[in-house]
Amino acid sequence: MANNDSIKKTLIVTILLCIVCSVVVSTAAVYLRPVQEVNKSLDFKRNILAAAGLTDQLNGKSVEEVFSERVTTRAVDLDSGTYTDEVDPADYEQRKAAKDPSMSEDLSADQDIAKIGRREDVALVYLIEGDNGLETIVLPVRGYGLWSTLYGFVALEKDLNTVKGLGFYEHGETPGLGGEVDNPNWKSLWEGKEVYDEEGNAQLTVIKGAVGPDTKDAEHKVDGLSGATLTSRGVANLVQFWLGEEGYMPFLTNLKKGEA
Repeated sequence: MANNDSIKKTLIVTILLCIVCSVVVSTAAVYLRPVQEVNKSLDFKRNILAAAGLTDQLNGKSVEEVFSERVTTRAVDLDSGTYTDEVDPADYEQRKAAKDPSMSEDLSADQDIAKIGRREDVALVYLIEGDNGLETIVLPVRGYGLWSTLYGFVALEKDLNTVKGLGFYEHGETPGLGGEVDNPNWKSLWEGKEVYDEEGNAQLTVIKGAVGPDTKDAEHKVDGLSGATLTSRGVANLVQFWLGEEGYMPFLTNLKKGEA
């Protein structure tokens, strides 16, 4: 009878088992990739609807239905602050563009308060329009917190100054601390806050502690996250960056004038 306890047979069985498992895992990953991409796209669109306050319209409808009915996606040249046909919004991948030197620009230390390294030349914005024109605009934002880059959206009302919603769809902040950026109670504090002061400067920020009745310029300030100072600072910085001169300010200025 053959000896099955030899080192040679043990190694052969181990190697064969590893090969079989690798093939199974690889096949599953390839087979499920299209499903993952679809779910990722749906989650992205769901978060746009959430920032715009449109999730109540999902009752009986799919995310795709509501998104296609209510949201128009446009491409914006961030330097000129105007709409552009340079890219097709259906195919444009903003995050990839931000890493491509031919489609983005390197930021200096003074410019890069959001710690993103590079800023894409073209950004996608999401317009929600009604019978009387623009109702809400949703702007993609990102920036570094404590442990990760936070990716999310800021939604502004038709005056292009008042915050309608803010939310993040991807980050790696600490659950229970920086992860409280997902807490609905904290996100609700952003609603009604104003981005720009009378001189047009981006003033919206996150403060240390809570905004009280005696807080100066309270309309531009949001409570900090308890025990998450660096994440709070990261959120404040990314909001300041994307709503400032290097972000969407030129576009919002032109849009207010009807010149975008």
